[in-house]
Amino acid sequence: MADATAAHPRWTVVIPCYNEEAFIGATLASLAAQTERFALIVVDNGSTDGSAAVVRAFADTHPHIDVRLLDEPRPGQVRALRAGLLAVTSELVAVCDADTEYPPAYLARAAALFDARGTGTVAVLAHDAVAGAEATLPARARRWLYSNIIPYLLSGQAHAGGYAHCYRTAALNAAGGYDAAIWPYVVKDHELAHRVLGQGKIAYAPDHWCVPSLRRADRKGVRWTLFERIVYHATPFALKDWFFYSFLGPRLAARKQTDVVLRQQSWSATG
Repeated sequence: MADATAAHPRWTVVIPCYNEEAFIGATLASLAAQTERFALIVVDNGSTDGSAAVVRAFADTHPHIDVRLLDEPRPGQVRALRAGLLAVTSELVAVCDADTEYPPAYLARAAALFDARGTGTVAVLAHDAVAGAEATLPARARRWLYSNIIPYLLSGQAHAGGYAHCYRTAALNAAGGYDAAIWPYVVKDHELAHRVLGQGKIAYAPDHWCVPSLRRADRKGVRWTLFERIVYHATPFALKDWFFYSFLGPRLAARKQTDVVLRQQSWSATG
C-alpha cells in the first residue's frame, strides 16, 4: 500500500514567475535538494523568455516531485500567487521566489518550528543570508537578533521578504490570501503579514534562512520611503489597518506603485 504521506506531501511550494529563465533553474535545484517532500506549483505570469521550458525540463528530470505549471495572464505577482494558492491542498505552503535559493533543510526547519510552536503559530518567516557567508559570526548574530529581539520590540509586523514566507494554508486562506482587491501594491509581504497576524503568531529562528538574489539591491522606484518605513515601525498593531489602508495604500496609489512595476526592473541576469 502506498504511503499516504508520500502520496500527499505536507508541503506545497508556490513560485510566481515572470521572465526568470536565468535564475529559476538554480532555485529549482535548491528545492530538489530539500529533505522534506513537497509538491511544486510554478505560476507563469506571462513570461516571454524560456522560463516555462526550464520548469518543464525540471519536471521531466524529477518525476518524484509533483510539478504543476500554471498560467496567469493577468500581470502582477499578487494575481500569480493567488492563482497558485487556489491550487494548494496541503497543510503547509511555502511561498518562494524564482531568484532565491533555499538550503536543504529549509522546509524541514519550518515544519519543525510549526510543530514546536503549536497551532497558534500560523507563519514561519526566514532570514536573508548571503551565499557563502551564512555561517559567519556577523550573519549568525544578525539572524539571532532578528529572531529573538526585533520581533518582540517591533511586534505586529513582518521582518522578512515575501520570498521567505511559510504558512499554515488554512490560516493564509482565512486571512484573505493574495488578493489584488485588498492590496495591489508593492510591499505586499508586509501587508499580508499584518492580515495573517490576525490569525495567530509568526515565528522566526536563527537557523532558518534563504539566499535571495543580490539584484534585489536595485529597487529604484518600488521602495516605500524612509518616512513611510518609520511610520510603519512606529505604528502599533492596533493601528496597522489605518497604516496600510488609509495611509500607505493611497500614497502608493498616487505614485502608481502597484506590484506590476516589479516587472519593469532593469535587473541584469547576474547576482
